[in-house]
Amino acid sequence: MTPDSRMSRRSLLAACGAGATTSLAACAVGRPTPNWDRLDSLLAEAVAAKDAPFLVAAVSDRNKVVWQGAAGRASPNLKANQDVVLHLYSATKAIGSLACLILVDRGKLSLDTRVVDVLPEFRSVQVLVSMGPTGPVYRAPSTPVTLRHLLTHTSGLAYSPWDAKESAWEAFSKTPPPNVGTLQGFTHPLMFDPGTDWTYGVGIDWAGFMVEKVDGRTIDRFVREEIFEPLQMNDTMFETDTVARRLPAVKQRAADGGFTDAPFMVPPPRPQRYGMGQACHGTAADYLKFTRLVLNDGMANGRRILSANTMSFMKQNQIGPMRLPFPKKSSEPVISADLDLFPGLNIPLTHTAGFVRNEADVPGMRRAGSLTWAGILNTHYWIDPSSGIAAFFSSQHIPFIEPRFQKIHAAFEKAVYREMRLA
Repeated sequence: MTPDSRMSRRSLLAACGAGATTSLAACAVGRPTPNWDRLDSLLAEAVAAKDAPFLVAAVSDRNKVVWQGAAGRASPNLKANQDVVLHLYSATKAIGSLACLILVDRGKLSLDTRVVDVLPEFRSVQVLVSMGPTGPVYRAPSTPVTLRHLLTHTSGLAYSPWDAKESAWEAFSKTPPPNVGTLQGFTHPLMFDPGTDWTYGVGIDWAGFMVEKVDGRTIDRFVREEIFEPLQMNDTMFETDTVARRLPAVKQRAADGGFTDAPFMVPPPRPQRYGMGQACHGTAADYLKFTRLVLNDGMANGRRILSANTMSFMKQNQIGPMRLPFPKKSSEPVISADLDLFPGLNIPLTHTAGFVRNEADVPGMRRAGSLTWAGILNTHYWIDPSSGIAAFFSSQHIPFIEPRFQKIHAAFEKAVYREMRLA
């Protein structure tokens, strides 16, 4: 089925109430059906205004995709559509977290498992005290890093765009980026003692290495067999050889407000090791299959993938009274703007064993207890268990979370809740 024919079918179903969460029975008693054309117009207007080079978006309830849309050209030879295979980057992280929790469910790991007990090579990771005149000054961490620390980004491992000390260390050490897949690229110092603060980094990559060591399969094979195949995520992958014609052009914001090519942001193929912090590629509809697993407490296609009890680790706060230090200043504004998911709203944020969680309702948008994260190329999603919906909203450009993109993302989210009568 072509993207255009899918779109026509969507419009037809929406007209009779079957293309949305509104049921035929509800339609029969006069409940208004969503006007999905408004979402189509929002995407088209945003691309026309150069708020994004192209957009692919979709919305799901607990059972199925209820709306999908796209606007612009993903590349000169590819019109944006639902078949575009996106570079997920950090949207991979929640999949890596699920891989870990599958082993927690089976009693092979626990959230309190010490990393060094599984990966002795992690003993070399120490706290970076400062960047002195002759180089880094280190000390031993006051407490061991655990799997919980890795999954909640409280280990102290950092990425350079949001940590100036880490950025200085990377410049000094000439550390390769994680997506090259070398052990050196994943071996960063800690910016603070584990469990004492929150910062965003390569923790999920190390968590994936724990899965490999405990299970015996490579992480790509484990994820394929334990997650992608049961969830029927047939369009999500670690290598893109077979879908080259479906790949988008990656862009960056230019000084004139338009976009230029950013080939340096295209992930290199066949890294030495796959890191579950950034290694996957996939479609919007496929990612929503993953989000439905969360909405349905570990069930997918009539099969239990994760127990409801273990799934609660992905849905509930795992960092206690700590709150995420947002807004978090960017040290590399070409790559990312300041991290602030809800500018000006002061929404308290915690972290589960998989997602950022908002602890208060966002006005006109997601409910308290909703789950989210994104990839560096502005590949965003959210999961709202209270409302029973999830959505995916993506471009493929930097800077990450730039204000122009955040504005249209918020407008899209408000439109979803308005049309589904959830606001």
